[in-house]
Amino acid sequence: MELIDALFDLCKTTARPIITIDGPAGAGKTTLAEHISTAMSLKYKCTTLHMDDLYNGWETPFDHHLTDALIGACRAHQKSQRISLSIYNWGTGKYGAVQGVPPCQLLILEGVASSHLVIREFVTASIWIDIDPAVGVERVLLRDGDAISHQMNSWLIKQAQHFLDNDSQNASDFVLTN
Repeated sequence: MELIDALFDLCKTTARPIITIDGPAGAGKTTLAEHISTAMSLKYKCTTLHMDDLYNGWETPFDHHLTDALIGACRAHQKSQRISLSIYNWGTGKYGAVQGVPPCQLLILEGVASSHLVIREFVTASIWIDIDPAVGVERVLLRDGDAISHQMNSWLIKQAQHFLDNDSQNASDFVLTN
């Protein structure tokens, strides 16, 4: 069965489905989220939340700001309520004003830590994209420039620890190799 068909089947099992797409930086999570959103929009009004908008910068990306935002988004989605989020501004190094995300039928969470342990009870389907982390970082640097190479080297350590602490890959429903 193809991934999209399987996702349609799983989403039928709940009134407020949530799909997560996790894996190392540079694995192709954003691209896959766009494809899934396009395909699933045939039946569902979809919204995609990107973890890059929720991290608390380079130093503490997986802290309470992220977990609070994930829990709040999932709870609001389950109640068909507007999701309230502060988006992180990478240029200023601060969170912006709270923004509202209108209710949708299918919520897609995309990015490193999107399948965080704290929200697993809400998740309908979890996808892991596997890639060698060093290859993923090369892709990120090609996309975003060498100016962030120091931060990305530090990121590798943080994401590896996060994945270990959350057993992210093993907890996924689908594992794709890139």
